[in-house]
Amino acid sequence: MNLPFKPIAILVILSLVGIFAYQAYWLTSLYRDMKSQTEVAILSAIKNADHIELFLRADSISSAGKERRKLGIEANASGEISCSTSYKEDEVKKTSQTIIKKKILRDSALYETEQIVQSDGKLTDGVNIGYNYSSLLVMAEQMQMALHMAVDEEIKQINLTRFDSILRSDLIKSNLDIKHYTQIVKIKGDSIIASSLPASVDTTNLIRHEFIYDLQKTRAFVVYTEPTGTVILLQMAGILTTSLIILIILTFSFWYLIRTILLQKTLEEMKSDFTNNITHELKTPIAVAYAANDALLNFGKAEEKAQRDKYLRICMEQLQRLSGLVEHILSMSMEQRKAFRLRPEKIQLQELIKPLIEQHKMKADKPTKISCNPESDNCEIMVDKIHFSNIISNLIDNAIKYSADKAEVTIECRKNNGEVEISVIDKGIGISKEKQKNIFDKFYRVPTGNLHNVKGYGLGLYYVKTMIEKHGGTVSVESEPGKGSCFTIRLLNEE
Repeated sequence: MNLPFKPIAILVILSLVGIFAYQAYWLTSLYRDMKSQTEVAILSAIKNADHIELFLRADSISSAGKERRKLGIEANASGEISCSTSYKEDEVKKTSQTIIKKKILRDSALYETEQIVQSDGKLTDGVNIGYNYSSLLVMAEQMQMALHMAVDEEIKQINLTRFDSILRSDLIKSNLDIKHYTQIVKIKGDSIIASSLPASVDTTNLIRHEFIYDLQKTRAFVVYTEPTGTVILLQMAGILTTSLIILIILTFSFWYLIRTILLQKTLEEMKSDFTNNITHELKTPIAVAYAANDALLNFGKAEEKAQRDKYLRICMEQLQRLSGLVEHILSMSMEQRKAFRLRPEKIQLQELIKPLIEQHKMKADKPTKISCNPESDNCEIMVDKIHFSNIISNLIDNAIKYSADKAEVTIECRKNNGEVEISVIDKGIGISKEKQKNIFDKFYRVPTGNLHNVKGYGLGLYYVKTMIEKHGGTVSVESEPGKGSCFTIRLLNEE
């Protein structure tokens, strides 16, 4: 299977970038919307605080001056309604407002319009009641502004402390636990009438909110609040955390997908190399044995004892080689079965290693010197004899194969902190650092440069590592190019 890795990788990267970009855009838009809503909530809280504070003052005036106040309501046949409030001149300065409501016909529909007349005869702008839905809100605001003119300077001043307390309560209800400072200012000339802003506070980094509260648009509340960015981010904490978790999961998933594709691609290449190598390895002994057999049958070589023995020996060697290859592949197949079980027994290391040394000396195709240097003559371990023999045999075989002109192999055995350590050391071509992490992978073969006579199919060291781990031990390598390698097996010492 030839996986199109580059298009898949590009598609994955583009998908991730697209998801990140959309998520960032969505979160940024949400932040802006919440910031806008926060500004509206603060302005609404200011309006509400003014409304409550104003009517608290109006109620206190009403309670204290029931006998002084005069209320008048008049209506005429044309639909005009007049409401007025006044106070006796000997007690307080007379002030009155008249709300005039008229019914008018417009576009075949009947509407009401209102105007507020001050005691000095000034008219405010009219509002068409029912002309649109917002007209009722506008009328309420204008009535509130008109009430300000009646109550403020001439009767009872704004209680700024109470206003701040009400405002803070409203802000907390809107999940805005932020500091604020209030000033009452005259818009013309920007002069301050009253303030709760300490002189030491710098307003440069504060946000300014202005609310005009009188009909003549001459006075306003100016409220300074600390920046709301942190509060908004805290309110978005759940969404931000969820988004981050989703992005992490997506990133991990895409990374795992790319990693899986790379592993599959590497595995395909390894399998292809393995197929080529094992085919060559299997064909060679078959071809040699076939040629020797053919010579015996068809060319009269069977009559000559020396030639017959030579060809028969060749056939036996090649059949043994073929049998070894088949056994090796079957061992790897058995190792992967769930029913596979080791049959451990107590063995003497020297008794196991000495026959292996002799076998490898006999079949080596180059000058070979193998020595065994045990630290103790009585070194026993509990292992599966057959598989452990194959493990040591593999390490010795590699040490010989990856030596250039002649092989010098040393086997060391020692006990260390309750473990038995077996090291197979050679003076061969060595392994570079970047290749060492892969040498125990299935089908992996270290590139040998100009050394073309090294045969193999990348299963030996994988088999060694797998079997050692099944014995509860570890295997490691120390190597340097040009200076040789040292493979060390560590097993628990069970005595």
